[in-house]
Amino acid sequence: MFVTFEGLDGSGKTTQAELLRAHLEEEGRDVVGTREPGGTELGEQVRELLLSATEISPWAEVELFAAARAQLVAEVIQPALERGADVVCDRYLDSSLAYQGIARGLGVERVLALNIDAIQGILPDVTFLLLVDPAEAARRSGSASDRIEREGDEFLRAVDQAYRELGSMYADRIVTLEGSRPAEEIAKEVRDKLPRLSRAD
Repeated sequence: MFVTFEGLDGSGKTTQAELLRAHLEEEGRDVVGTREPGGTELGEQVRELLLSATEISPWAEVELFAAARAQLVAEVIQPALERGADVVCDRYLDSSLAYQGIARGLGVERVLALNIDAIQGILPDVTFLLLVDPAEAARRSGSASDRIEREGDEFLRAVDQAYRELGSMYADRIVTLEGSRPAEEIAKEVRDKLPRLSRAD
């Protein structure tokens, strides 16, 4: 089972990814938890570059994310799925579709086409999208600490709208959740909506 979590910084997605990973481990399952960008040595180096650089063009940005994602798939995600493990990932392909494809105007289809080879066609079984008001997400995140967070409220609202569009476009895979509720309440809904069949089944 391959599960991803998406949403604005401050939406609670990282918390939910960790809660699900812990729950699956308690059930005795083999679980790999990872994040984007990052999760590999190369990915962490790309993460630092993406979040600390002063200026990156939209296409350079999306291709750097794709490079980190390609390495994560090859080194972590694909091997884990092949051995029958569950994978829980904090951000994945949908982040690029939302941030660069829609919010930066590069186009969902163009960004998807760039990424589909990078991910070797491996899509999540289910993606949980945590929706919170952008102002609330910013408040939870605290002071803007990286390049993308410093882009301001207008960009944050554009990304929020982009995620909502993706939720409608890929409703068969993306489960939207109201992220302002208590973490344990959301975690229970996540568990209730997990696919019951693994890939091996």
